[in-house]
Amino acid sequence: MELQGKVALVTGAGSGIGAASALLLAQAGARVGALGHTEDELQATAARIRDGGGEAMPLLADVASPDEMGRAVERLAQAYGRLDIAVANAGINGVWAPLDELAPEEWDRTMAVNLRGTFLTLRYAVPWLKRAGGGSVVIVSSINGTRTFTGAGATAYACSKAAQLALGQMAAVELGKHGIRVNVACPGAIETEIGDNTRQRHTEAAAVPAEYPAGEIPLTGKRPGRAEDVAGLVLFLASERSRHISGTPVWIDGAQSLLM
Repeated sequence: MELQGKVALVTGAGSGIGAASALLLAQAGARVGALGHTEDELQATAARIRDGGGEAMPLLADVASPDEMGRAVERLAQAYGRLDIAVANAGINGVWAPLDELAPEEWDRTMAVNLRGTFLTLRYAVPWLKRAGGGSVVIVSSINGTRTFTGAGATAYACSKAAQLALGQMAAVELGKHGIRVNVACPGAIETEIGDNTRQRHTEAAAVPAEYPAGEIPLTGKRPGRAEDVAGLVLFLASERSRHISGTPVWIDGAQSLLM
């Protein structure tokens, strides 16, 4: 129970990495605000936490909306009197298409959820982390845009993920004097539902052939990682075990991005 007495906010907590992270943080003793835009999924995550003896608050909000995010973070922090951990995980793959076919509104939607959502999470969580005397922020980015650039048509997604890393590193420098650590998890292929919000259109026109060694993921062959694998990294970065780590990207991909 290394997070006993701590309060954590997890965005995108209805499924995948967000749900797994919310569950693991709760198992470590944190009271968890599970934030997302699908109420039944959030209620399911909160129920699983409560069934395991933990404490959770579902928070229905659009991560791209300043008003909704401000109210959600305020509700969580006021209810529990503090906020110690913020996990900016909410994200979409969006539309993958050649640059000259990608509509401006498709670009904007990906940026709104992935980048604006991350900024707003920090924007409203940081004042409470300062009041708590410090804390930990974990941004969930990707190997795409940080170490891998071969996803055909994934320009908007990769740019949003690259910007998340830059945001995290800028924030780590700015917030260090307040005792706030900011780190960036960069998963590779992970078994989640993110593919459900992916639209691919004529990506073959943007593809460039590449030769890889046998086995797409050196550590596991073709088997992707699990959401729980990333949640373990989130717990480590949220805990005191990583107290001297800040501004650091951690690629959690079984060495996949070293080949791509």
